[in-house]
Amino acid sequence: MIKFLDLQKVNFSYQQEIEDALLRVFRSGRYLLGEELNSFESEYADYIGTKHCIGVANGLDALRIILRAYIVMGKINEGDEVLVPANTYIASMLAITENRLKPVLVEPDINTYNIDPMLIEGQITEKTKAIMIVHLYGQNAMHPEIKKVAEKYNLILIEDNAQAQGCLYKNKRTGSLGHAAGHSFYPGKNLGALGDAGAITTNDDELGELVRIIGNYGSKIKYHNLYKGLNSRLDEIQAAVLRIKLRYLDADNQKRRTIAQYYCSSITNNAIILPHFNITSLFEEEHSKSHVWHLFVVRAEQRDAFQNYLTENNIQTNIHYPVPPHKQHAYFEWNNEHLPITERIHREAISLPISPILELVDVNKITTIVNGYN
Repeated sequence: MIKFLDLQKVNFSYQQEIEDALLRVFRSGRYLLGEELNSFESEYADYIGTKHCIGVANGLDALRIILRAYIVMGKINEGDEVLVPANTYIASMLAITENRLKPVLVEPDINTYNIDPMLIEGQITEKTKAIMIVHLYGQNAMHPEIKKVAEKYNLILIEDNAQAQGCLYKNKRTGSLGHAAGHSFYPGKNLGALGDAGAITTNDDELGELVRIIGNYGSKIKYHNLYKGLNSRLDEIQAAVLRIKLRYLDADNQKRRTIAQYYCSSITNNAIILPHFNITSLFEEEHSKSHVWHLFVVRAEQRDAFQNYLTENNIQTNIHYPVPPHKQHAYFEWNNEHLPITERIHREAISLPISPILELVDVNKITTIVNGYN
């Protein structure tokens, strides 16, 4: 069986370094808010290209704390609207609604699966205060039209960078393109911890200080609480592990690109829709780093039959994601909404195995079996 993602094998790639780091943290006697966190925050900020990095407990917390901070700053008020791609993972929406803000769902581009830049301006009202772009599946979602609209209407631009660590847009890394960004280091991410972990990056000094305070019970000085905060901190063990993996991230992302390029050039089955937006340019030097291939997502009209076929041929796959947010019971008030592009993607999308440790012989086998589907 070819696993969809062999996390054990991924982490064994760094086994000795991780074991040394875990022992170092254990012996330090400091398990929260210590030197490992300070070092990781500095190193990740340098990597992303921002002044500030603040470690938090997970990617959802990163987004909800950013929005909470803007509310405290008076830049967003309860009931205001945040534009967000309709086909995102539900965490993007949860961060908005938990802060008593209103998500405005914008359809994606059917080719990139990212928010359609040309639909954004038409969704703006006097209540719109922010745009949340999601670099879905590892592909940059930033676009000149998004920047133009954000500046024209004085909107806050927030990045959900949970799936795109290391991705570039015009020689800048995603996570440094907007006013603030949320990052997830869930174990399966391109930069993955050994448990839940996340971070916020920003160049805004006031926001940077505020999100750090909010994530620490709303406290800057212990037992003195300025705000109604959260307990959301990146612990020393996860920070130590992330410091190791960060050193290998660009090389690991390049391995993913090599696999993705092989898939795109070798899968010739017309029943399978490949990531086909400017396929050639995606792998040319100028644009190749605009995608870090967190997931390799294809589409099939008979998705369930295709997945069953792959399972029968000992290939694990995954579906990201079977139910769009507006059709979830959690958002039952939107269940009658019809968003045809989003619904088509969620009905047809299926993810093939891709990771830095996936062997070429397995990539070739997957390709051959996919081409044999009919």
